[in-house]
Amino acid sequence: MDVCLSSMQQPGRLGEGLSSPGGWLEAEKKGASQKDSTGGALEESNTIEASLHSLQTFVPTDYASYTQEHYRFAGKEIVIQESIESYGAVVWPGATALCQYLEEHAEELNFQDAKILEIGAGPGLVSIVASILGAQVTATDLPDVLGNLQYNLLKNTLRCTAHLPEVKELVWGEELDKNFPKSAFSYDYVLASDVVYHHYFLDKLLTTMVYLSQPGTVLLWANKFRFSTDYEFLDKFKQVFDTTLLAEYPESSVKLFKGILKWD
Repeated sequence: MDVCLSSMQQPGRLGEGLSSPGGWLEAEKKGASQKDSTGGALEESNTIEASLHSLQTFVPTDYASYTQEHYRFAGKEIVIQESIESYGAVVWPGATALCQYLEEHAEELNFQDAKILEIGAGPGLVSIVASILGAQVTATDLPDVLGNLQYNLLKNTLRCTAHLPEVKELVWGEELDKNFPKSAFSYDYVLASDVVYHHYFLDKLLTTMVYLSQPGTVLLWANKFRFSTDYEFLDKFKQVFDTTLLAEYPESSVKLFKGILKWD
């Protein structure tokens, strides 16, 4: 079995020794230091150290309970820490469907070194799979879920992906020019799964999708269709994106679309 995590690195309840993000990161640093002292690769240690610091920006929310869910995509065992106390800390059907598609079409998509942003990354499964497939990933979500997101990303990608994913806050439709200036950020792919459901921010979501799409950007959106509002959003999506239905998963009511922004 090909796994990225050692037995010491299995995620658990926050605050329990090495199972906590802080405790596990400290152990990684200690291990890197010991490697240096025994003649290991100093440059690799410094890279890991810098990466660890960059990913410790967000403090995980202290949910009362967590579960560990196991997935296997792209030849890797992936362990995701979830909590039913937050919509953003659970893997939803659209995410697993999108991961399945990415795995099955890896050669066609050619994620190697591609720049990818995920909207509404949640606990991070899609971003992890994209990273394993070789992409340079930026995983985004609301502030309250970023701690758990970065925790899952780091645990499943450190030392086993070409690029460590970045975690950034993204509030749909707000301060996009400031936080993601087009002069500095462009993406080959924008990924989104189960971001459309019964909430009041669908117009802001569409605005964000449009903003992040530049010439050449491919948007892959997977969603479980539950309500009439989901289809209403799809109609609006089709008005601004050339839309292709890539796959359907009847067992989960998930549809997967490819969108290319229409340019006048």
